[in-house]
Amino acid sequence: MQIRHKQLYVESTGDGPTVVAVHGLGGTTNFWEPITADLATTYRVVRYDLDGHGRSPLTGPVSVTELAEDLAAVIEQTGGPAHVLGHSMGTLVVQQLAATRPELVTSIALLGPVRAQPDAAKEASRARAATVREHGMAAVADTIVGAATSPAARAAHPAVGALVRELLLGQDPEAYAQACVALAAAQSPDLGAITCPVLLLTGTEDKVSPPATSVAMAAELKDATTAVTQDCGHWTAVEAPAFVLHQLTAFLNQA
Repeated sequence: MQIRHKQLYVESTGDGPTVVAVHGLGGTTNFWEPITADLATTYRVVRYDLDGHGRSPLTGPVSVTELAEDLAAVIEQTGGPAHVLGHSMGTLVVQQLAATRPELVTSIALLGPVRAQPDAAKEASRARAATVREHGMAAVADTIVGAATSPAARAAHPAVGALVRELLLGQDPEAYAQACVALAAAQSPDLGAITCPVLLLTGTEDKVSPPATSVAMAAELKDATTAVTQDCGHWTAVEAPAFVLHQLTAFLNQA
């Protein structure tokens, strides 16, 4: 689909109120696949690959602000105000939109929510960008799988690690590197400016977005609900789809 000056890969499933889903760094629309069919029995689920990710060619330059403008255009071209889901880096994009374009957002749900990175994490993101530019995605994929998904989830469902690994290996190294640099440069959106209902979901084993992060963010939001599930890392919808679907369904029914 032509979105602004870009060609973004967009999928739409089901009918009903619109839910737009934004994946995170290294993801694609397939991050949402474990919950899409069930959500689509009640909602129209619109998923798209971020600029430079998956099946969307890199237009660049990549920044959270630019990605939020893409999201605004997706919502506008798919029928106006929407419930918006975000994962990881995608939660920064969703927060930015909700804080600056509230008329486009009915509610937001943030999976593995993040804010601006601390200095050490910024350095790590820039170092990862340099690594993939020099050696490709294979140089980081297995390390990310091991660090960002829980051992319990991988043991119970071996496909979890395989899916995350495949998503990462399928990324264009330069586009992924630009997204890493964009994440390091991102500023925290003003949570106090977000007036819609917000759901924050994470897992006990999420090292990127531990439960304390959701609690701290909820304290700054006007209307926030948090929920945590056991033995789940950062790839929430892949590792704990039943938990995510249950929480989302209850939240969306009330929003």
